[in-house]
Amino acid sequence: MDPCTLGDLVGSSALRLHTAPAGPAAPVTEVLLYDAHAPLPHAPGALLLAVGVRPGAAGPLVRAAAEAGMTGIVVRGADGPAGEAETHGVALLSVDEEASWHHVHLMLASAIGARSAPGDGLGDLFALADAIAAATGGATAVEDPRQRILAYSTVPGQPVDEDRRQGILGLQVPDTVENADQVRLVFGADGPVRLPPLTAGELPRLAVAVRAGGETLGSIWVVDGGTLAVDAEQILAQGASTAALLLLRTRLAQELARDQHIDLVRRLLDGSADASAPHRLGWSAVRVAAFVLDSSASVPDAERTLLRLLDVVRLQCEARYGRHACVLLDGVVYALLPAPGKRGGERVPQERRTADRRHRQLAEDTVRQAARSLRVPVRAALGEVVPGPGGVVDSRADADAVLRLLDDDLPVATVEEVRPRVTLLRLSDVMRERRGLRAGAWRRVLAADAEHGTDYARTLVSWFDAGCDVAGAARALSVHPNTCRYRLRQVGRQLGIDLEDPDERLVLWLQLRVLAECSGPAGP
Repeated sequence: MDPCTLGDLVGSSALRLHTAPAGPAAPVTEVLLYDAHAPLPHAPGALLLAVGVRPGAAGPLVRAAAEAGMTGIVVRGADGPAGEAETHGVALLSVDEEASWHHVHLMLASAIGARSAPGDGLGDLFALADAIAAATGGATAVEDPRQRILAYSTVPGQPVDEDRRQGILGLQVPDTVENADQVRLVFGADGPVRLPPLTAGELPRLAVAVRAGGETLGSIWVVDGGTLAVDAEQILAQGASTAALLLLRTRLAQELARDQHIDLVRRLLDGSADASAPHRLGWSAVRVAAFVLDSSASVPDAERTLLRLLDVVRLQCEARYGRHACVLLDGVVYALLPAPGKRGGERVPQERRTADRRHRQLAEDTVRQAARSLRVPVRAALGEVVPGPGGVVDSRADADAVLRLLDDDLPVATVEEVRPRVTLLRLSDVMRERRGLRAGAWRRVLAADAEHGTDYARTLVSWFDAGCDVAGAARALSVHPNTCRYRLRQVGRQLGIDLEDPDERLVLWLQLRVLAECSGPAGP
């Protein structure tokens, strides 16, 4: 299927084209909402909706969109900066002042996705809707079972009513009891059904259910303006058969694309992706966020709860980034979050700080939402931002390490917030894996405490932490300095440890702090 163009989008009556320096064949890849508090992303081919910007004041936004490689901007009102748009090579479009940006975004995003996705069937649905409209003589719409409009005809001159206009604008049939009753009637019939108008200002409909086997895939609706063809019902029945094939193909294509995307994310997370795989996500920098259920909580159906957690994470990511890269691996839900990369060899500190705040806010919101809907405490960890998806495996390692440190008092954390503890945790892992690093006097200290009930280990760590100051160690232990001195002498006499040797002190402190304290129940 050819990519979506400006000409394809202007076919909708809701959108007007004022200037198109590159012509109506200029490709449109996506539609973005302008956020005054965030920098414009580099998005070649994008169409920017100028939310919160008056048409007459949109000149700077036109220039910024041109620098970002965007195809055009959409303003609300007719007095936009057409001259500047022409100068900078950016298309200028507009919608009515009363139009809702939310509805405009939905309409354009759906149209772009439908026209641009190669081989997914949705673009062919638009062609089918046009063909049915031309053959029957009435404006046509194809809906899914939940009354979402998947495609609609754009044959000029065919009468429409307000219900049709509102449905196309929001890509959703108005949610009324009367509409729901008519849908049930259509789904219960064996063939096309003629339906009366619901209000005085509306037109009748001719509708048919779209089925494959015993499954209802959607429906086709034709506006009856009084001039429908004599064989309109037969045409509609044939169109339903074609629509069934297209909808099945659409479903298969979407499932395949989703599976391929999930597989890509899995391979990025475990480091098995090939060299070209990271470029498919199109992000200049990325961070891994990890979400888990609280291991101390009782979860009757953990597998199902984890799948629900995956849904919560995916929805939160989609609400912020428009697309998701979330997978469930080994009981952990991982999400890839885009971050600002480099420009001219240097990072943009303000953009990075903004991204950090947004990432942490996403994690906190997800934890709260998941806890409410799942009734289970959830923990969230954020790895380090890495340059491009190629570094995902490192950011995942950060997030996994942070997860091991979270508890009720710290349910959400970034690796930077707990870097010292993460470093000690990783040292613990390395030292436990190497026999030579596990050997030493620290084992004799712990054995003596376990056998005789002494408190040598805690005394030594407090003394080391106090810079080998007895008074400071005594305060930390809440004992008399003489008690602390006595314990330190006994360590030398009973265990043969030379506390005057700085190297011995350093190794003993490191082993007691890292191996004895960081290892926990799974320690050596």
